[in-house]
Amino acid sequence: MSKDIIYKEGGQNVFADIGVRDPQESLVRAKLAKEIAELIHRKGLRQNQVADILGVDQSKVSKLVRGRISGFTSDRLLRYLSALGCDVHIQIRPTRTIQRRGKVVVAGR
Repeated sequence: MSKDIIYKEGGQNVFADIGVRDPQESLVRAKLAKEIAELIHRKGLRQNQVADILGVDQSKVSKLVRGRISGFTSDRLLRYLSALGCDVHIQIRPTRTIQRRGKVVVAGR
């Protein structure tokens, strides 16, 4: 008695796939948080050290490195990257067609 598994192929943005209100912003925040977590790991920093650098309590750092990004704005995450010694470059360029909505891309190292 086998049951057929029904599935749907996902898109490029999991947040859009699951119906999050602002999927593009959520994806950007998730990618920024991932960069921060990887940076902390590469530098061998402890969460309490990171908390001191960022001026937050250790529990916020714990949430961030575990991917719990609600409550963290993109602006805040960009400031965290800067405080942790990263240069952040924002590049703006027009889309090729007026019909397509622009996108925000996070590119690590």
